[in-house]
Amino acid sequence: MVSKRLSREAGHKRKFLAIVDETPECERAIAYAGHRAKSTGGSLVLLFVIDSKDFQQWLGVEQIMREEARTAASAALDGQASKVRETIGIEPELVIREGLPVEEIHKLIEEDQDIAILVLAAGNAKEGPGPLVSSIAGKSAAFPIPVTVVPQNLSDEDIESLA
Repeated sequence: MVSKRLSREAGHKRKFLAIVDETPECERAIAYAGHRAKSTGGSLVLLFVIDSKDFQQWLGVEQIMREEARTAASAALDGQASKVRETIGIEPELVIREGLPVEEIHKLIEEDQDIAILVLAAGNAKEGPGPLVSSIAGKSAAFPIPVTVVPQNLSDEDIESLA
């Protein structure tokens, strides 16, 4: 169960959540979420989750890996935020979390009661649409808010007209 969404209350805005990762389709989700936020008077949250299972090393090595991952996450978020500012004209909120991606998405949704829509993009690889989109079908990974799945093959013009 998810806590009550506050995005319709006075002083609150509906937030669209998009995930930043290394997949080529993430830019499609960010573009759609950004345009949708702008066209509806909402705002955009960009989340990068550093997968904690990557840090199973000796303590000194683990700390270095963790710092490098945080630096890479900041750079990825900053790059996407710059694109959003330049192409859409809104200022996104940037969030970095460490843990298992689906769990951290759930936690952020629970903590930020203005997040009302999760926007993901489906890849077109033969392996499937991508791990997050695939997890939507899983019983335990179902998200507690509506999820919009954007096809990777939509052009910028298509996304802008749909949002």
